[in-house]
Amino acid sequence: MPYIQNHNGFGLIELIVTTLIVMLMSLIAIPSFTAVNEQVRAQSSIKVIQQTMHFARNMAISYGTRVTVCPIVDNKCSSDWRIGLSVFIDRGKKNQLDASDSLLQQTSAFNQNDFVGYNRPAVRFQPDGLASGTNGTLTYCPSAIDSEYSKAVIVNQAGRARMSKKKNIKCKPI
Repeated sequence: MPYIQNHNGFGLIELIVTTLIVMLMSLIAIPSFTAVNEQVRAQSSIKVIQQTMHFARNMAISYGTRVTVCPIVDNKCSSDWRIGLSVFIDRGKKNQLDASDSLLQQTSAFNQNDFVGYNRPAVRFQPDGLASGTNGTLTYCPSAIDSEYSKAVIVNQAGRARMSKKKNIKCKPI
């Protein structure tokens, strides 16, 4: 009577080949995950920026006072927009958070590898909602100043913030 052997499981060669195939597929997929991460990070960050500008303008109109948006270091507006945005009622000295001012909102810091910049030290909304004298373009570039996933928010003289439709946005190096 012949001996019948029942094989359950994989042999060593099959296991090695399967592992190699999985590793090769991972090597192909990882760069696309990085690109997706940059795209999602840029989209969510620029949305936070736009919503913060809308909030600040609404607060200026609602409270009938000047409201400033800027990154704050030592209670003064800074040029490092990566540290996050602060929205405050600015009754005292412009671009400075003094005792007479009220902090309304703060965003989290943006990714430290990204480039965030504005062409002015702050955005100031007047009691009527205008951003006269502080209008400009706030840019967000994930990982590189010329990233294909870069986004921008434009604040016009009337104080309205909108997304830029421009495709090749470049940020200034920090």
